[in-house]
Amino acid sequence: QLDPENTGFIGVETFASLVHSHELPLDPAKLDMLVALAQGNDEGQVCYQELVDLISSKRSSSFKRAIANGQRALPRDVLLDETGLGIYKRFVRYVAYEILPCEMDRRWYFYQHRTCPPPVFMAAVTLTQIIVFLCYGARLNKWVLQTYHPEYMKSPLVYHPGHRARAWRFLTYMFMHVGLEQLGFNALLQLMIGVPLEMVHGILRISFLYLAGVLAGSLTVSITDMRAPLVGGSGGVYALCSAHLANVVMNWAGMRCPYKLLRMVLALVCSEYPPPAPPAVRGPGAGSHLPHCPAVSSEVGRAVWLRFSPPLPASGPQPSFMAHLAGAIVGISMGLTILRSYEESLQDQCGWWVLLLSYGTFLLFAVFWNIFAYDLLGAQIPPPP
Repeated sequence: QLDPENTGFIGVETFASLVHSHELPLDPAKLDMLVALAQGNDEGQVCYQELVDLISSKRSSSFKRAIANGQRALPRDVLLDETGLGIYKRFVRYVAYEILPCEMDRRWYFYQHRTCPPPVFMAAVTLTQIIVFLCYGARLNKWVLQTYHPEYMKSPLVYHPGHRARAWRFLTYMFMHVGLEQLGFNALLQLMIGVPLEMVHGILRISFLYLAGVLAGSLTVSITDMRAPLVGGSGGVYALCSAHLANVVMNWAGMRCPYKLLRMVLALVCSEYPPPAPPAVRGPGAGSHLPHCPAVSSEVGRAVWLRFSPPLPASGPQPSFMAHLAGAIVGISMGLTILRSYEESLQDQCGWWVLLLSYGTFLLFAVFWNIFAYDLLGAQIPPPP
């Protein structure tokens, strides 16, 4: 009756009177979004399909375009001003301001967020890493720097160039850690950064980003540092951290996470480094380069310095920086595309396919390198444990 010409549109005033006269039980927050969207078009009309999509928690392409173009003004105060929220809702609001740069995206995420499915991937990875560390600690009776125990490198999870035919090691090395300090840093970063990212962008995107960083880290080390074993989830952690920091920098004006400048500075200068092994520790892999990855930080620069000049004593592992850089590159390139595409389909973006093709090309090159280059170049790799 209100749309006799079947155009699919009615005026905002007509729609408001309809809601008032029939006392429709609609979510006020979603009505605010619909009115804001209607104010963004030229004629100030409400679209029936946009109403259906909004009520069913779907975002139409026109809604996304309105958000991208900033063609609407929020009729209510910003999300930070809402009062009377429970602990969990306050945490969801914190995550929205921590991850998303756009106020409309924050409101949309806040009001349509559901606790199911929970962010299980990063929690499961962190829990598995802790369990593996405790198991090896009990087995080796060593709880601080497990890497320096000769039996540690015999684990079927560690990547070793002599066992590169066992392809699962290119991923499973992420469950092994140098010691308690590295595990603590990685677990802390994965929970503080990975869990909020997974809450906003979903398990598929964040798990793909994390595993892509892990795989890129091990393959890069196998190409650039052919004698080096590898432990620690450096590639994945650096992929998450660099993607998040790059997203904050790219959207600096819109990000309202608390103390963002201070936190950025702390992230850039935070570092850690395992002490050298005692001189008595010798065995397979001694003197090899075992990468570790605390945070996206000046640790990379220090690792580069210590890797080349001056060298550390051959009795202990030396830091390798290639896994760090590989994870950071994956995070800045592929990860930034994922984080900037909240609620948008990645397969509709040309840039995503370019990045995916580039990553696939790198994987193919790395596979052929590991099959043929070691024999052709006569690489002197340490004997596998």
